[in-house]
Amino acid sequence: MNGSGSRIEIGALPGRPCSAAAALQVVGEKWTLLAVREIFFGNHRFEAIARNTGAPRDRLAARLRSLEHAGLVERRPYSERPPRHEYHLTEAGRDLAPVIWALLDWGDRWVHEEPPVVMVHGPAATTDPESRGEGDGSHGHDLDTAWICRTCGEEVVRGSLTVDVRSPGWDRTGPASAPATP
Repeated sequence: MNGSGSRIEIGALPGRPCSAAAALQVVGEKWTLLAVREIFFGNHRFEAIARNTGAPRDRLAARLRSLEHAGLVERRPYSERPPRHEYHLTEAGRDLAPVIWALLDWGDRWVHEEPPVVMVHGPAATTDPESRGEGDGSHGHDLDTAWICRTCGEEVVRGSLTVDVRSPGWDRTGPASAPATP
């Protein structure tokens, strides 16, 4: 991991060696990703993060410490008396934005009938539908994300991916069988 965070040794985790498993060791708990969401939304103070996530204060404090230790969040002082800090995403934390977007998209499709939060792409958005400038290009538009392959420039769609397992001793189905001995 770049910055002050430490890498998780993939081989030290049980099961298939996988970067997803290692990532989930860092961010795979509900309050962790909700804290990242709030900081991503621009809420940097503990009180706002606690209020907007609904997390128990002790659990949120522990999650923010673990995010800081992993190098995803940095604390910045905003008051000397009493000493108080804000939380800001590092480059590694900002790189979680597509994860947050994907969870929002999935929740909009499979959990909520009407999206409670909409990401807007383009110039500063407004919450007032009357002043959104429908179609005049003066304001952003609802984000509609897609995966684009950086190598070929094509959109990644279902069925266009295959799995290439590169961990020694593993294949797509699990641990590779030892070759039969003659």
